[in-house]
Amino acid sequence: MRNIRFLSVLDRMLMSDLLKTIISVLTVLVVIVVSRNFIKILKMAVDGLISNEAVVSILGLKIVLASANFIVPAVFVSVLMVLGRMYRDQEMSALSSAGAGVGRLYVAVFKTLIPVVFIAAWMSLVVSPWAASKVEKTIYTEKQNIGVRAIGEGKFSEYNKGNLIFYVEKISADNVMHDVFVQNKRENEVGILTAEKAEVRTINDDLYIIFINGERVQGNAGEVDFIFESFTEYGMRLDSSGGIQVNPISGISTRKLLHTQDLNELSELHHRLSVPFSIIVLAIMAVPLAQVRPRSGVYGNLAAAFLIYFSFANFEKVSNSWMVKGEIPPWLGFWGVYFLAAFFIVILLVRLYGLTWVILQMQGKQA
Repeated sequence: MRNIRFLSVLDRMLMSDLLKTIISVLTVLVVIVVSRNFIKILKMAVDGLISNEAVVSILGLKIVLASANFIVPAVFVSVLMVLGRMYRDQEMSALSSAGAGVGRLYVAVFKTLIPVVFIAAWMSLVVSPWAASKVEKTIYTEKQNIGVRAIGEGKFSEYNKGNLIFYVEKISADNVMHDVFVQNKRENEVGILTAEKAEVRTINDDLYIIFINGERVQGNAGEVDFIFESFTEYGMRLDSSGGIQVNPISGISTRKLLHTQDLNELSELHHRLSVPFSIIVLAIMAVPLAQVRPRSGVYGNLAAAFLIYFSFANFEKVSNSWMVKGEIPPWLGFWGVYFLAAFFIVILLVRLYGLTWVILQMQGKQA
């Protein structure tokens, strides 16, 4: 029984190189994408759109979302790089002379990638919707408190590019403002408002400050045409157009999407399911693509591989778009790109190894 091992020397070598390369490539991609988002998040914090505490939370969730989105290209590029190096160093020639053919190479690659596929599926179907939902809830909470953060106790604060000037005597722990004074500029008129208290509310996705029990004066100094009124509640809309845009569908759980008939939600479900399927298809495609000449360098076919990946990803988006518009049925919107990929893989294998080899492999025989 000691001679029976699940992992051979080839398996362990490929597993070590592939996992290191996948982690390295994924880290680089995530850092590049998250760095761009981090600048936007910091700008929002400086502008008072989000609190300092929310910066770290949103940044962490963005890292999770970026990892789920970029694990597919990371795996594809990693397989190309590792196998391309082995071809350049003529390790493949040594393996071939020892009886390890293309079929054995596929086995070694997928012994490493099968756990990666399950992790990617878990991230795409479970973790990513959870992270998107958390981002949405965090932004909603921050939006509720955006007006309060821009207003300080015992001092004058400007808002809406200086068109609103607030003075608040006290802000309680529940973010209710007490003894409020407001100067509001609207076109050529100036309004003065005083109220016992005020609070921030979201109405139809717009942000309002609701003033309670107060008086309002509207007009211009030196004129006799003034408006005087008392109110129990008075709403004033705040300009919050600089906030973060969130796709609410991305936060819906996968369990709910499995029972939906809405085409937009089906598109989101297809996007999540495509992650594990894409890893499998692109890994199968990467093995013959990685075959390079000994002197062509490690990245011999990397440019062509990038073109193939972007074509694959773009066609996936286009087919989902056609499905949402009702131009193609949902099953074709999901499986169409994989049918084309399978056809391309067969052509690639026939070109490299011959039609006889492909037929024998499909029949389960050794060439």
